[in-house]
Amino acid sequence: MNEIQKLNPQCVWKNFYALTQVPRPSGHLEKIQQFLLDFAKEAGVEAFKDPADNIVMRKPAFPGMENRKGVILQAHMDMVPQKTPESKHNFETDPIEPWIDGEWVKARGTTLGADNGLGVASIMAIMEDKTLKHGPVEALITADEETGMFGANALPTGELNGDILLNLDSEHWGKFVIGSAGGIDVTATLDYKEAETDPNDVAVKVTLKGLRGGHSGLEIHEGRANANKLMVRFVREAIEECEARLASWHGGNMRNAIPFKAEVILTLPKENVEALRELVDDWKADFTDQYKNIESGIEFFAEDVETPKTEVPVEIQDNLVSAIYACHDGVVRMIPSYPDVVETSSNLAIIDIEGGKAALKILARSSREDMKDYVVGMLECCFNMAGMKVETAGSYGGWDPNPQSEILHLLLREYKELFGGQGIIQVDHAGLECSVILGKYPHLDVVSFGPTMKSPHTTTERALIASVEPFWTLLKKTLEDIPEK
Repeated sequence: MNEIQKLNPQCVWKNFYALTQVPRPSGHLEKIQQFLLDFAKEAGVEAFKDPADNIVMRKPAFPGMENRKGVILQAHMDMVPQKTPESKHNFETDPIEPWIDGEWVKARGTTLGADNGLGVASIMAIMEDKTLKHGPVEALITADEETGMFGANALPTGELNGDILLNLDSEHWGKFVIGSAGGIDVTATLDYKEAETDPNDVAVKVTLKGLRGGHSGLEIHEGRANANKLMVRFVREAIEECEARLASWHGGNMRNAIPFKAEVILTLPKENVEALRELVDDWKADFTDQYKNIESGIEFFAEDVETPKTEVPVEIQDNLVSAIYACHDGVVRMIPSYPDVVETSSNLAIIDIEGGKAALKILARSSREDMKDYVVGMLECCFNMAGMKVETAGSYGGWDPNPQSEILHLLLREYKELFGGQGIIQVDHAGLECSVILGKYPHLDVVSFGPTMKSPHTTTERALIASVEPFWTLLKKTLEDIPEK
């Protein structure tokens, strides 16, 4: 682990390593907030926690550069807490275990937190650098971005003074993001009275795991398997062919992550268990064949468990299974003017059915408000037919691209001069806080960029070592060359 702190640029990697040692899963940010405040005090810069639980830092201009436009460096402090099935990691108490695997930095058994830890680490390096020439610099390190952009949504107006916002939450080095999708949380719920299980029935737990999962914005177009959508195909046939009854269903754990695991408990007549096990084997072979070029580690198996005393009533079960089966998941449409970029999508992220309560949680994204409304309406229609209550929350708009951005063209010039290539302008399907911040500070000139990361929101998340140093070089050079007011 000490080797990570020796990577170049050391000023970024040592801060990143320090971040990995502080628990910071979304929703549990007290430790990382105090860590950042303590860091700022040690670095000798102004810092405070605002009413939205964001950490704001302010560093005055280098002498002689007071007339430059003010820059806001922005990243989020929380990380997605995902771990492998065998991991005993407690995200609220345990440090992440980063390690070097060839050209990548990874974590043992968990998400790495490079999303957005490398952005935060870079901000820290700027704040503690006493020699870097720059105009006025602010840091906005937001809270709970991964679970609903709560810090950005509650950001007070009048708090920030800058003219330019550099968001450091992009994952492809050499690409400069100037637009992103908006999103909305959709939740369908149903309370039901449990039915007593037939005393002659037995129970089987069926588990699907080993899928790749992934970021529901960045990787939704890759055709990765959704554990909930695969599971429902099996459950529907098990009900029809094996007289199975649904007792419980738990699949997925993060709204913005493609679910990689799901498990159900089914009750059924003892004489049908062998047929159910054969059905599991058939579906495993089918799933493996369907996803042979995408998924490589599919596990699908059944095991005997204690028979629960209650289960979902037949009519409720059938309605729920039909709704899950019919619910759209994946890409809805690509952007007509950017045919390689997803415009609209829906991720059936979480299913919890047990104990008289059913909840389905979805994240819908779109760079068009009318298409976002369309997806919400489509989901409402689907779940209403099952008698479910549908609620929405956490809506945020898309970030409208500005190809004429002054800071964009400065970054592109600097990139070409430093590295001899052409930077790529990009519009992302992943939601970025830029759109929310722009809603409160519409005068800001905004671009997002960062080092290369792969598979954020999964246990295979990794950061490309070679991309961090040029990213840091470009960030420093851009701050030195920020135009005058």
